[in-house]
Amino acid sequence: METKKWGKAILFGLITIFVMALVTSLIFSLLLKFTSLTESSITWLILGLSILALFIGGFVAGGNGKEKGWLIGGITAILFSLIILLFKFLGHGEIFSVQELMYHGGFLLIAMLGGIFGVNVSSSRT
Repeated sequence: METKKWGKAILFGLITIFVMALVTSLIFSLLLKFTSLTESSITWLILGLSILALFIGGFVAGGNGKEKGWLIGGITAILFSLIILLFKFLGHGEIFSVQELMYHGGFLLIAMLGGIFGVNVSSSRT
């Protein structure tokens, strides 16, 4: 029963991350298309929003899992990174660079932190 609950929590966390990524990608693609912004001028903003998305995804996963938030958030981040790696490898025939590995390592830590907060917030409500 616990595995089913964890799977559902992780799935909700992943869905949250990808929905936030989809919305922000749409917004920034429209801004890049119709304004004078360049990709290099918003790199740090996109990184910040990515970190926020992973934190919120870990938070949602931990809140739904209600226990071991660090583990649920970590699994959520690892699955996110694996999905991104598969798209990158299958679509472009490339693997992560050292810089991208560092980003995804940071994403792992942030999602674990979000999972911890999600468990604590959800347990304080009940």
